[in-house]
Amino acid sequence: MQPNAESGGAPTGEAPNGALGVNFNEDPSDMNFAQVKALSAKWVRGFVPMTDDLDTHDPGRQRALARLLDASGNGFKTILSLKFPFLSLGQSLPKVGSKEMEAQLKRVDRVLDAVMGKMDILTIGNEPWLETRKDERDARLNVFYEHVAEHVIAYRRKKFPHGCRTRLYMGALNRLEAKEGRTQATERWVTFVNRKPEIEGLDIHPHVDSLQAAGRYVQYVVSRLDQGKKFLATEFSLVQHWENHMDDKVPAAYAEKYEVPPNTRVWQVIGNAIEKPFPQKKWDDFLAMSPWFASHKDYLTQQVRMFRETGKLAVATYGVVQIESMESGWGADKKPWILNPLYANRTVREENGRTGRTTVWFDSFRALQDS
Repeated sequence: MQPNAESGGAPTGEAPNGALGVNFNEDPSDMNFAQVKALSAKWVRGFVPMTDDLDTHDPGRQRALARLLDASGNGFKTILSLKFPFLSLGQSLPKVGSKEMEAQLKRVDRVLDAVMGKMDILTIGNEPWLETRKDERDARLNVFYEHVAEHVIAYRRKKFPHGCRTRLYMGALNRLEAKEGRTQATERWVTFVNRKPEIEGLDIHPHVDSLQAAGRYVQYVVSRLDQGKKFLATEFSLVQHWENHMDDKVPAAYAEKYEVPPNTRVWQVIGNAIEKPFPQKKWDDFLAMSPWFASHKDYLTQQVRMFRETGKLAVATYGVVQIESMESGWGADKKPWILNPLYANRTVREENGRTGRTTVWFDSFRALQDS
């Protein structure tokens, strides 16, 4: 069941169906709209941390919010996720009725004042299961996010009684490829989405080690969502697979061609590219000559097709640029998010005015826009 006009705040315009856009997470510093247009992408996604700086500073000037509002004004469709980083802040989930909850809801209202009716999709929560203390990833997590969702629904109904551009989703389920990631709390999450007509679906972030794992992830969600409900995939990648190969030796052919010591490790090559960005050809060769990467060169194509073939994908967004946090503190144990983005702006030097790219992802993404 979808919301109707009488319910107040009902979404206006055509609902998205199978779209593919770009994601900058929290840091849009290295992304510009010319890059997005070069990809033929029409959707842009980011998230905003719901921290106390929003209490005293204009939320509309926060960097992620400002860039999304700018994107919206420049003809792009936009997705904003509200991130509640309790784990990194060392905080417990606020209890309903507490002063802490009241403070959170006031913060939410300040963000809603800036974005409601301007964003195309608002996702309540970023990665709740990874941003909440491990001992609180049970019904307490559900209670908090359900309360916030009800608050957002009431806000939209009150402020936009005749309809609103902004659609609401719950976000995002993590680690569903493994049994331990499927709990009573995740089941309740889907149940809440199904019983709330104002919520159009939920978000998933399948960062996995194989397409098979992604398939289990997607099947869990699709098999539980009611008819009329859809999912977002605002983050997805094979980062766990890349991570498993960071200590591999560099490919022999690459070592010979570029005169690299044969015992050099993959993570060291990436570190060298961060320190002194490679020519485009060298970066392409490094990836193409690495079996662990080359054997998955069709990953982006296959993953998006998997999403679309369910008939329940609203929008998927893929990492657009390499951001500062991806290279900061680079070492053998650093998670290699830096291999995911479409643009290799930090590992490839700009040539003839063109930003470096991970060519296989860039070309696949462009082709998927036309399919």
